[in-house]
Amino acid sequence: MPGTTDRRHDTLFIAPRRRSQEAFDVSTRSAVIPALALVALGFVSPAYAQEPAAAAGATATLVQWSIITAGFALAFAAGLAALAQGRAVSAAVEAIARNPSASADIRGNLLLGLVLIESLAIYVLLISLILFFLPPFGTPQVG
Repeated sequence: MPGTTDRRHDTLFIAPRRRSQEAFDVSTRSAVIPALALVALGFVSPAYAQEPAAAAGATATLVQWSIITAGFALAFAAGLAALAQGRAVSAAVEAIARNPSASADIRGNLLLGLVLIESLAIYVLLISLILFFLPPFGTPQVG
């Protein structure tokens, strides 16, 4: 009938557009939120500016902030490395399930990828330990 619409025909053209719109919304949101956070930090940063006379007592504050920074860096690195390793293992298991004859190659590439991901987390751990145990910007002058 010319006056009726075929529901199956409509959903074939509407569903991909919806999916692409949702993907656009997610990608826009993932770009806008960090940009707004960066702008907010830019407005707040002058509040932490120091006077030249206050620089003498700033060594303890600098050490405290370097420890806090190292802790946050280690937390981000450990969390993101865990997420990356989870995605890598998931993709490798799925690939082995699809093509069991290529399991040796997939397993080798998986182990190489996991080693590289873990090495990045170890590098951040090394930098964090340096910030924990070495005074920043040389030795503090007492006196």
